[in-house]
Amino acid sequence: MAQAAAVAKPPAPPRRRRASATPRRLPYLLIAPAALLMLGFIAYPVISVFYYSLQNFNPTKPWRNGFAGFDNFVQIFTKDTQFWDTLTFSAKWVIVEVGLQLLFGLALALIVNQTFVGRAVGRALVFSPWAVSGVLTSAIWVLLYNSQTGVTRYLADMGLGSYGTSWLSDTSTVFPAAIVADLWRGVPFFAILILADLQSVSKDLYEAAEVDGASRVKQFWHITLPHLKDAIVLSTLLRGVWEFNNVDLLYTLTGGGPAGETTTLPLYIANTSVDAHNFGYASALTTVAFVILLFCSIVYLRLSKFGGEEK
Repeated sequence: MAQAAAVAKPPAPPRRRRASATPRRLPYLLIAPAALLMLGFIAYPVISVFYYSLQNFNPTKPWRNGFAGFDNFVQIFTKDTQFWDTLTFSAKWVIVEVGLQLLFGLALALIVNQTFVGRAVGRALVFSPWAVSGVLTSAIWVLLYNSQTGVTRYLADMGLGSYGTSWLSDTSTVFPAAIVADLWRGVPFFAILILADLQSVSKDLYEAAEVDGASRVKQFWHITLPHLKDAIVLSTLLRGVWEFNNVDLLYTLTGGGPAGETTTLPLYIANTSVDAHNFGYASALTTVAFVILLFCSIVYLRLSKFGGEEK
């Protein structure tokens, strides 16, 4: 017992120091200035729009400025027929543009995904229009559609059509002309995203399908298309929102004309705020457009089951 008592006790293990909270918070502290700056640039305009949507605010008529409540929204839904016309055209524009861009973008992605001589050059040519700004795209197509020096002049020289024809001034041709101009720039967006997803499809799946005797069409429907589902859903949603908010191309090409035939809701909002200086009513229109986009996006993602596993 005495010997056991004489044995020295083992030293106590050193106390663990509490980890400093600073290293763990350091990444958040580093990104905080940029996050606050982005929050200010995003949150302030959004809050301002919601605030001014409840106001009568026109700098050219300051005696009418003041709180309007929901009067702007009542006018939008009950008295403003131009709102419904522009909303209808916006829906038509988005559906046609996104549908055609998806179709041609998918076709181009399938083509440039194949192995052929000059594939790198072909991909560069396919993707290059996406690098061109919207205003520059509009300028290019304004020159192409010019009645004196554009495509119609050369068609008239070949006996196809008459001289002085302007597709952008004719109500029967302005919509297809604007569609073609925006297709030129929008198709590469779908091609890029779909091609990136195509390259992640395992070749073993296609080899196994060929062994089982599946045709190219069956391989596309049962292997390629299901694999591209999320990419197609995301790209169509993004492009749909961008096309709905498209102002630069239509404003430069047609200015919303002729006779308001190509006036979208965002272009109507721009004209109401910039030209008419009615910022209160324009803010109410913007709020309505925001709610419409948010509702359609949620419904679209729910119906498409984006991110869900295939059964």
